[in-house]
Amino acid sequence: MNILLPSHDGAIVSHRLLTTQEQHGPVRPPTLNRIAYAAAHVVVDPRRGYEPWSNAPAIDWDKTLRFREYLYSLGFKVAEAMDTSQRGMGLGWAGAAELIERSLAHARTIDGADLACGAGTDQLTAGPHSLADITSAYLEQFELIAKAGGRPIMMASRALCAAARDADDYKTVYGAVLSQSRDKVVLHWLGAAFDTALAGYWGDTDVAVAMETVLDIIRSHPGKVEGIKISLLDAAYEGQLRARLPDGVLMYTGDDFNYDELIAGDDTGVSHALLGIFDPIAPVASRALGALAEGDLGAYRTLLAPTVALSRALFAAPTQFYKAGVVFLAWLNGHQDHFAMAGGMQSARSVLHYADVFRKADAAGVLIRPELACRRMRAFLSVHAGIES
Repeated sequence: MNILLPSHDGAIVSHRLLTTQEQHGPVRPPTLNRIAYAAAHVVVDPRRGYEPWSNAPAIDWDKTLRFREYLYSLGFKVAEAMDTSQRGMGLGWAGAAELIERSLAHARTIDGADLACGAGTDQLTAGPHSLADITSAYLEQFELIAKAGGRPIMMASRALCAAARDADDYKTVYGAVLSQSRDKVVLHWLGAAFDTALAGYWGDTDVAVAMETVLDIIRSHPGKVEGIKISLLDAAYEGQLRARLPDGVLMYTGDDFNYDELIAGDDTGVSHALLGIFDPIAPVASRALGALAEGDLGAYRTLLAPTVALSRALFAAPTQFYKAGVVFLAWLNGHQDHFAMAGGMQSARSVLHYADVFRKADAAGVLIRPELACRRMRAFLSVHAGIES
């Protein structure tokens, strides 16, 4: 099976697919020895009227929830209403709140389904806010999640990053929220590569100093923190923090560049996972994690290592637009009928980028319906690059 793809030297070259057979999921979810959250995207409905650049897209709820059901069938938990869902980049709080409520209700109908939900401060209007306002915003979202029967992931707050004068301000807000949370909380340290508005989070641009602050917060609230997700795209920082976490507090890797080694672990311990890359590579990642749980590290590495090249392409700078590649692959794989996104984000990457993603997805074995993927890729290239094949 061949397809013509553009290359970076301006030529149009033929690509022969490595994968030619459709791939089917397991009869039952594998048993895993790592907690594996897949941060899931949302499917918009382009047939309905909405402003593409607004933060209130029309969502195709059937397709959105069906994709979560697909992730559950592969053994994943779902991290709902997170960055991968375009939270704060196309999906506002009103849509996120409905997504959380619908996803929690949907999960209750599926045996074994489990999810946690992002809580932030994105209902606040643009402009300066007091620490009290930010705390209240967090608690409002925590309360909605709790009433819907969910558990919170405490997302990094742009408003807090703008308002905080020093580390003590972070300790004040996080302390107030954690002390009032009904459930244990997963903290989320999202680096500036994903969101430039979060530069200097925890009160300092020096990661070592910031790390001391977040460790102080965790130690000061024993029994309140389930774990922390760190998304700095630097395995060394994650290893350092992981080695210093108090007993019982889990490390969730959010490192979409180095997740394979971090999940495998070393003498400082292992990382569990809360990853956006699990959305597009779910079938391969499921098999790899199943092999790891069975003690077959070789099979784990063989399966997962090729996905890292794909992930590094998807999450290449400007990293915040990685969602475009995630949804592109969902379309190629038949999980949705179109390539349209909240905020019009499908336009955020070039045709060459999507061609690279196609090649690397093929090499990683994540094109689960190769004929469909080729047909849709040809249509995409015809419309967006004038390439006919």
